[in-house]
Amino acid sequence: MIETTRPFTPDWVSPPGDTIADILEERDWTQVQLADRLGYTTKHISQLINGKAPINEETALKLERVLGSTTAFWLNREAQYRAGLARIEEENRLKGWTPWLDQLPVKELMNQGVIPKCRLIAKNKPSLVKKLLQFFGVASPEDWQNCYAGMEVAFRRTREEQSDVGAISTWLRLGEIKAEKLDSPKYSKPKFEKAVRQIRTLTVLSPEEFEPQMQKLCWEAGVVLVLIPSIKKAHVSGVARWLNPHKALIQLSLYGKTNDRFWFNFFHEAAHILLHDKENIFLDEWNSGESLKSEQEGEADKWSREFLIPREYEGELAKLKSETDVIDFAERIGIHSGIIVGRLQHDHLIDPSWMNGLKVSLHFKAIE
Repeated sequence: MIETTRPFTPDWVSPPGDTIADILEERDWTQVQLADRLGYTTKHISQLINGKAPINEETALKLERVLGSTTAFWLNREAQYRAGLARIEEENRLKGWTPWLDQLPVKELMNQGVIPKCRLIAKNKPSLVKKLLQFFGVASPEDWQNCYAGMEVAFRRTREEQSDVGAISTWLRLGEIKAEKLDSPKYSKPKFEKAVRQIRTLTVLSPEEFEPQMQKLCWEAGVVLVLIPSIKKAHVSGVARWLNPHKALIQLSLYGKTNDRFWFNFFHEAAHILLHDKENIFLDEWNSGESLKSEQEGEADKWSREFLIPREYEGELAKLKSETDVIDFAERIGIHSGIIVGRLQHDHLIDPSWMNGLKVSLHFKAIE
């Protein structure tokens, strides 16, 4: 790979005092003489020349009268010098922050085009740190820790020993960025309750048909629905959270990739929005590892199960022994047959290998 040539950025800067010193040399003046003409002490003149004392508006006006050029020239010279110092300090800070890259899925973000592709070598790492700080919208890795890694206390996860906070925070941020571009009306619980009832009827449609309708119904109720591909080591299927008191976010990853999981997960996240507080971040995985479920997670699971298959129909599930039985039952209660199969498998009423042909595999390309 041929890397783009980077602009020359020297690790030194020239203070405006260098220009003052050059003029003194040309005129054969001493610093004492300049001090007398400017009305400053010789100590202050020495500090001006060494870049320790800044050139303010008053000094710039005096330099214009005594040494020539313009006030703007001297102020610009000072500004360029201070900006150069800040750049060098920033480069040093970025170099010191490069170990932070080990906590993030850098290569995956490169592959997704979020940050430019480059080799992970020492000279490239400071610029990668800067790009990732801009991506997360934070000033330092410490601020990232406070804003994102610190969210870990609010996460509910089912594979605690395997989930990666850097990967999770990256997936969450991708959803935030997408949601920030969508200015929705204020959240309305009655409208969202109506929306989820309408969305239940969409489960029988193809992804190309149901996805835009889902997003529109959610948006009208003040809930932004975004689909973000899962990131390795994040193990996330969905999240429900509040971006502000008036705007909720449901973010899904297609983790699992079959429509039974997708729909259960959506309604599970919808339950969090409808039933629970606005403080927590409800981050969920699909049926993997030892359960760490809280009471709120249990409530969301129960709500989703009963919303998809109402309790009055649960007694009939054990009687479904063929695909024809499942299809007929699904049509009667108005949902996709694949959802019924997923429930039968989950409840151990049929073997996990049975009737999978009734499920639909979901792919981002098809949905988008």
